[in-house]
Amino acid sequence: MDLTLDIVGWTLVVLLFVIGMAGTVYPVLPGAVAIYLAFFVYGWFFSFGEFDIFFWILQTIIFIVLFIADYAVSAWGVKRFGGTKASVWGSTIGLIAGPFVIPAFGLIIGPFAGAVIGEMLTGASFEKSLKVGWGSLVGLFTSVVVKIILQSVMIVLFILWLVF
Repeated sequence: MDLTLDIVGWTLVVLLFVIGMAGTVYPVLPGAVAIYLAFFVYGWFFSFGEFDIFFWILQTIIFIVLFIADYAVSAWGVKRFGGTKASVWGSTIGLIAGPFVIPAFGLIIGPFAGAVIGEMLTGASFEKSLKVGWGSLVGLFTSVVVKIILQSVMIVLFILWLVF
C-alpha cells in the first residue's frame, strides 16, 4: 500500500482516538462514537481482517454501555443527592450549554447551575438545591472516570487485536 495512504490512515485513526478521549470531558465532542469510527477507518484504509466477530461484539457492548452509563451515572449523582427530574434535565442542559456560555469553566459551572436552577423551579429550598448541584458534579466526575476507563479499554483492545 502507498506510504502516504498509510500515514493518512494512521493519522485519522489516532486523531479519532484523541477526539474520543477529549470527548470524555468535553461533551460536544463525539467521544465513544469517534473511537468506534476509528475502527472502521482502520478497516477502510488497511483491512477489516484483523477484527473477528468477537472484537465487534465486545466493542459494540462497550460502546452501548458507555452511552447508558454516561446518562445513568450523571443522573445517579443528581438523584443520589435528592434531585428531581427537573434537576436532572437542568444538569444535562447545563452540561451541554455551559462550555459555550462560560468557555473556561462552563463544563463545571453549567451542570451545577442547571441542577440548582432545575431543583429550585420545583420549589425546593436553596440549601437543598445546592446539595443537588453538588450531586450533579459528583455524577459528572464519576461519569468522566467511567468514560475514560471504558474508552481506554476500547483503544487497548483495538491495539491488542492488531498485535496478537
